[in-house]
Amino acid sequence: MASNPFVVSWWPLALADPALFHVSIQTASLDEERRAQRGFPISELLMADSVSLIRKKIGSTSLAIRDETLNSVVTLAAIEHGKGNIDASRAHIDGAKRIVGIRGGLDQVKQASPLTARMIAWVSLLVTGSPQYAIQDDNGIGDGVSPTLQWLLSSSLLETPDPVAQALHLEPAIADVLTRLRGIFHQPGASVALGTELHDLTCFVVHKLLLIPPYTDSPHSECLRCAMVLYMLIIHGTTYYTHTELANNIIQQLKGHLQSLAGRIGNLLFDSLQLWVLSVAIVSATDPTELQWLILAAKIAANAMGLQTWGDVVIHLKRILWLESERAEVFRLQWDGILT
Repeated sequence: MASNPFVVSWWPLALADPALFHVSIQTASLDEERRAQRGFPISELLMADSVSLIRKKIGSTSLAIRDETLNSVVTLAAIEHGKGNIDASRAHIDGAKRIVGIRGGLDQVKQASPLTARMIAWVSLLVTGSPQYAIQDDNGIGDGVSPTLQWLLSSSLLETPDPVAQALHLEPAIADVLTRLRGIFHQPGASVALGTELHDLTCFVVHKLLLIPPYTDSPHSECLRCAMVLYMLIIHGTTYYTHTELANNIIQQLKGHLQSLAGRIGNLLFDSLQLWVLSVAIVSATDPTELQWLILAAKIAANAMGLQTWGDVVIHLKRILWLESERAEVFRLQWDGILT
């Protein structure tokens, strides 16, 4: 309980701020109404009060730039997005970006409230489908989403070429990310060591990968770029807001490059890469048609490689990138169904 950021930082702010309290309650109401599928009557009532309270804050020079205001605006963006009001959601995100600019950038916001900076970057990414903030460099210099301590320390891993990244002939930027993540995730007790840092690592890595232009001349690097985004979302889980829409968009990008991997059956590392990419896409997919297509591709690959059990599969997955955590069970369940 003491490590829950909502208990430690969010609710004390919400209980003291009417606007933030309203949008927080509205979020819970929206979730219930979406499940009931009977419209959003309660949420709409709360929305009128929320917008009125936020407008009063925005009208005040001092209140407009406070953490509570930023949290309220970003939460309102998530609510509007959840109701399908994309233009309204985007307007709130743009408003939050202006406030962040007035405050001197995302790093300045983080100095005052790490939770607020985290919320702004993450929710803005999820509701727009693309990074809305830059990232700091790999040394933590500049303004934007910042790397974690483990990422900073992983720079030493780059001194010796990673054998997997090297053998796959990846684009340098993708090889860099893979090498660092392999070093972080493959150390003993990595899941425990990451702890609450996992969200910040995910936020930084996803932003970093999505800010890299697509690789049209290196389809396997592009596959890995997309799949690493999906893998980070999987091990992160749903925090603050669903990432389903972003994941589905990434899967669409990924599918266009999968054929390049299918043509390399017989090369051990490319076999492993194909299985890893397909596994990540299958676990991420929510559209039944997409899932059926991916499962068929996985069955064809598994048959070509002579794989019969989950034990056969996981050897390949661990060869590329793997974090031992409770989320690993999702992969096993999917493959049990594929191999049956």
